[in-house]
Amino acid sequence: MDIGDVLSQSWKIIWKHKVLWIFGLLAGCGTASTSTGNGGVTYQVDAPTGLEQYFADLDPGLVALYAGLGILIGLIVLILVIFLGTVGRVALIRGTKLSHEGAARLTFGELFSASTPYFWRVFGLTLLVAILAFVVVTALIIIGVVGSVFTLGLGLLCLIPFLCLLIPILWLVTIFVEQSVLAIVLEDLGIMDGMRRGWEVFRLNIGSMLGLGIILLVLSLVVAFLIGLPFLATGVPLLTGLFYGTSEALTTGLVVTAIAVLCYLPFFLLLNGILRSYTGAAWTLNYLRLTRVAAVAPAPAAEEPPAMEAGEQAEEPPAMEAGPEAEEPVLPEGE
Repeated sequence: MDIGDVLSQSWKIIWKHKVLWIFGLLAGCGTASTSTGNGGVTYQVDAPTGLEQYFADLDPGLVALYAGLGILIGLIVLILVIFLGTVGRVALIRGTKLSHEGAARLTFGELFSASTPYFWRVFGLTLLVAILAFVVVTALIIIGVVGSVFTLGLGLLCLIPFLCLLIPILWLVTIFVEQSVLAIVLEDLGIMDGMRRGWEVFRLNIGSMLGLGIILLVLSLVVAFLIGLPFLATGVPLLTGLFYGTSEALTTGLVVTAIAVLCYLPFFLLLNGILRSYTGAAWTLNYLRLTRVAAVAPAPAAEEPPAMEAGEQAEEPPAMEAGPEAEEPVLPEGE
């Protein structure tokens, strides 16, 4: 597998069909991190006093109302994000496949409609993996807490190397899940069949999977860091307000930061959508090529005898030579 060719062809696909940027944006809306970071600044000065005073001046009833509305809006946004993220992920796969097969033009409506039949299967797989991850993390927390209690903290120290090992394991699981989703969409499989097929492709092509996965991981981290840097600048007014510690300074800093974030957010979403569409196209194109190479070649058909031309008669098999005839016994006369 030529990974370089996969990466270059993936870029050509998303550049030719820019509608895939939209579905890349939708696919990444549930996983994109907009963490601005705090630049290592700690708030152990006079800022907490001003912050507490700011919230103390608010009406408790108004705070409860805003909190309730915030929870309701959060649930609505969560449902919408899950739906759009799943549809975007499937449509990105379908669009890459159609472009790989030579489609000259892709439309939003065509890809959106083509993605809906796979929604519940991909969502079910994602939910299953999320539940398993929750169970594993919860079990590790319980083991760590119980072990720390009975071993006076030594159990937690012994658990740290395992937690470090868990990071690459989770990365490998992510690649496996990606192949399972591709199997469901590209080969029209169910959840369990898609997981079995995804594991088969992952196991048989572990070298190319790891190579492409490392390249895409490094590329994603570098690009995400670069496009996330402007958020550090947008947080400067808020940090300044926290530093002065007054309600007026905090309010002004919060407003300026909010405006700056809203101004940069469309550019961030666009760049993140391009990044997500590129990585999705690369995984899809890699899967298509690997499954094509790994496919079993059909057995050659039995050769048929050449057709006879008009007027030509079929050759008759050679006649068998007559063997010596049995001589009849000569009877004497009168018998």
